[in-house]
Amino acid sequence: MSCFWNEKEETMSRHEMELLQSYRLIEMVRRIYNNVPFYKQKFDEAGIKPEDIRGIEDLSKLPFTYKQDIRDNYPYGLFCAPLEDVVRIHASSGTTGKQTVVGYTQKDINDWSDCVARALYSIGTRKNDFVHVSYGYGLFTGGLGLHYGAERMGAITIPVSTGNTKRQVQIFQDFGSSIICCTPSYALYIAETMEEMGVDKSALSLKAGFFGAEPWTEQMREEIERRLGIKARDIYGLSEISGPGVAFECIEGKGMHINEDFFIPEIIDPDTGEVLPEGSWGELVFTTVTKECIPLLRYRTRDISCLTYEKCECGRTLVRMKKPSGRTDDMLIIRGINVFPSQIESVLLELGYATPYYQLIVDRKGNLDTLEVDVEMTNEMFSDEVKGLESVEAEIKRALDSTLNISAKVKLVEPKSLPRVEGKAKRVIDNRKA
Repeated sequence: MSCFWNEKEETMSRHEMELLQSYRLIEMVRRIYNNVPFYKQKFDEAGIKPEDIRGIEDLSKLPFTYKQDIRDNYPYGLFCAPLEDVVRIHASSGTTGKQTVVGYTQKDINDWSDCVARALYSIGTRKNDFVHVSYGYGLFTGGLGLHYGAERMGAITIPVSTGNTKRQVQIFQDFGSSIICCTPSYALYIAETMEEMGVDKSALSLKAGFFGAEPWTEQMREEIERRLGIKARDIYGLSEISGPGVAFECIEGKGMHINEDFFIPEIIDPDTGEVLPEGSWGELVFTTVTKECIPLLRYRTRDISCLTYEKCECGRTLVRMKKPSGRTDDMLIIRGINVFPSQIESVLLELGYATPYYQLIVDRKGNLDTLEVDVEMTNEMFSDEVKGLESVEAEIKRALDSTLNISAKVKLVEPKSLPRVEGKAKRVIDNRKA
């Protein structure tokens, strides 16, 4: 298999793809039933035998897997491969409970690298490009995922990791970085640092970037592209499935291609579990049909998205997912209304007054939930008269109230007063949970 452009598998007909998926699903079901006690018990309780699964048309018969299942079997209870075949361990941060631990055989690493290499190739990365990896390295999958993908396709890989942002900008200048990979919030921090250092984006070799690991809006994309002078594209993944490279935007930027020869996607109703038709918004579910160490059946991601099977202008026929609109577990319920942070970010950036730095503070006074949105001003706004700032606050409040259908307090704060982060941005402070 080519590790970058695989025309055969990336442009398969739907019939060919479903045949391949069915073959791999049948093999996977047999392996996990025979090697993972957790799944054998699930099958037996549901009265399902491996031979009942004859193709992807039977996928909905299989049980869901939840993040809690991985935590309950911590650390290696869901491993399907013997430990002597495992070559890598990754894990989530464990900020909301026990870490979710995932393992990789050498084949798993190779497959993951191929997926990321495909993604990099799709945005114009070639062997003579310098791929500047500013995701964190370690148990987090971001840094090593992009690193191995870049090396897999033969590109020149710069493993910068996070931190020391001025040094990152210096490396842009001295090393000739042409592809940047980091979180979108850190990309904007890099842009801000470049501007403070007086570095002209046109003097750099940067041409494109992959930004993931946190939600971001189309307005944020436009801001990154304008300030860094690049094509900004989304890359999607989660450690439980493999890491970055599960799905990716190509240079067309019209939805993320899912590497569906490795990961079978479904969209379900998050409340009933019913599989929804193409074009419906619901919870994204993945079945990993090639993983050896920790294959997962119908893993519920909690991400809200939808799928389209239309052929992309780039020529790929891989199913595309829309950028997630939010997460069922990140959703805030404020006075009975569902609120996603991405809705607020979209309003702020559309109005054009604020930088993409904001923070939501949710509290409870008596029995009433309150929402305060702290918005960082630009330097130009900070020099305006108080009366003008009050007018801006009122306009933001009107737009938010209209979008969210609840009343929010808006407070403009001084430039650079909200925290900058090198990893995932912390947008929400929910004092109701304190």
